[in-house]
Amino acid sequence: MTMAHELTEQSMDEIFSRFKGKRAELIPILQATQEKFGFLPEDALRQVARFLSVAESKVYGAATFYAQFYFTPRGRHTITVCCGTACHVKGASLVLDALERELGVSCGGTTPDFKYNLQRVACVGSCVVAPVVLVDDKLFGPVEVGKIKECLAVNEGGKQ
Repeated sequence: MTMAHELTEQSMDEIFSRFKGKRAELIPILQATQEKFGFLPEDALRQVARFLSVAESKVYGAATFYAQFYFTPRGRHTITVCCGTACHVKGASLVLDALERELGVSCGGTTPDFKYNLQRVACVGSCVVAPVVLVDDKLFGPVEVGKIKECLAVNEGGKQ
């Protein structure tokens, strides 16, 4: 047994202690697991299946159905580019391309240092300041391609 497996098993035992082992608890258990690890480790999914006495495919199926769950470690900060109609018309795809170049990752990816996740959404509801980028909870708009570094600097106290 590897050290990572032992740590996962111990952590999962802590999570399971808060539940009764009923199938209806699957989503809350997955949420607690992701909260603990920052994503859903494969080993943890197997342990959830055993705890609930369900097939691993059922656990994996539920986890892949909901966009809130991740199977790889996530970055400390999430950058979200709005690609709704207003943002699209005002150049959201150019902003997304610039962020991909600046971060060195494709949309949906995480930087190698686990500092940033880059994602796109259909709409954040701030069309009046399109195109819009969210860095964690901070809204930027209208965003120009040349101002991408300013958006990223928000989490460094203004420093890059």
